Amino acid sequence: MRRTLRVLAWGLAFTTIGCPLEAGNAKTAATGPRDLTEVVSRSSTVIQVGRARTYKRIAEAAKIARDGDTIEVDPGDYLGDVAVWTQRRITVRGVGGRPTLFATGLAAEAKGIWVVRTDDMLVENLEFRDAKVIDRNGAGIRHERGRLTVRGCAFRDNENGILAANDGAAELVIENSEFERNGTGDGYTHNLYAGSIARLTVKGSWFHRGKVGHLLKSRARENHILYNRLTDEFDGNASYELEFPNGGLAFVIGNLIQQSNATENPIIIAYGREGYTAGTNELYLSHNTIMNDRTEGGVFVHVERGAAVAMLSNNILVGPGTLNLGAAKVTRDDVTLTAWSDFVLAPRLDLRLKASSPLVGRANPAPVIRGMSLRPTAEYVQPASTKALRPDGRLSPGAVQSLGP
Repeated sequence: MRRTLRVLAWGLAFTTIGCPLEAGNAKTAATGPRDLTEVVSRSSTVIQVGRARTYKRIAEAAKIARDGDTIEVDPGDYLGDVAVWTQRRITVRGVGGRPTLFATGLAAEAKGIWVVRTDDMLVENLEFRDAKVIDRNGAGIRHERGRLTVRGCAFRDNENGILAANDGAAELVIENSEFERNGTGDGYTHNLYAGSIARLTVKGSWFHRGKVGHLLKSRARENHILYNRLTDEFDGNASYELEFPNGGLAFVIGNLIQQSNATENPIIIAYGREGYTAGTNELYLSHNTIMNDRTEGGVFVHVERGAAVAMLSNNILVGPGTLNLGAAKVTRDDVTLTAWSDFVLAPRLDLRLKASSPLVGRANPAPVIRGMSLRPTAEYVQPASTKALRPDGRLSPGAVQSLGP
């Protein structure tokens, strides 16, 4: 049962069981729950936060919420509203618009705007800004334990957008979210940094304009990077656009990936550069469009020696660059375009193939690896979303299956 806490005009709160709760004291009859926290713990409750609500700040809701609760946050700016989350099956979502959380110099446990240590949490439709701490690794969200799903959120101008700690059982899922201008400029902070967790899944999200650090860095044992846009744009100066420093099992399917001329490192995708620590070290790149705008050339993919497998299938590599594939088994059938005339408007990152391109419908059949098909089932749609592809349609190489004029 879901229950909603509301503020009445005369300052009393009621639950749907019909017992009045005294504001600030929240006592019921002697035979019932003794305080508000007991009421919340007995069933799934919706707790509302906003200027016109009982709870003006998210941090207040975080203190009284119990397992299974949902916190709904009204639109507005929430200044210094930092919190630690430890409840199980907790949901926090913005309603009626996207609320924005500004750190304003504050941080939960000196780590970030939010610290998450929970078995299962969903964060939806919120924006996190300006997280900074004395250690220079402040995060919009610091994920320390459990499964965290982030959906439809934005992370801007933090030292790290999301920083996931080294919990080998943790899982991080990111869907339809945006990461922009995160990083301190020291090369150690990133738009997204996943530590040594069990699994990272990123889908339909936009990573752009990184500050020296990487657009996406993951030490997870298993990675599913699907239908995203990872782009420096024209003024970003990220180092790697995508990095798996310790290898692992990595499926990279249907992504738009672009390196700017201002990049801090000529490698676009890096794998295993800090040594292989995972039991399985296999990289599968399928149906990606990878663009290098660096005038002095670059490296589309670098795989450090020691990997078991590097498979590149149906990718389009655009611009000057090479491949360094130091794996025991290498398979590749990429298409390299020396001119960008096959695209609708490559300088503006409109990477739809023209209907007249000879590449249209020329993708090779995609294999199934470890139960995962390398055939894309969706394509990225700007900004930060996806649309499904016909399961029986003919595919073109690259990430974008929609055609231009």
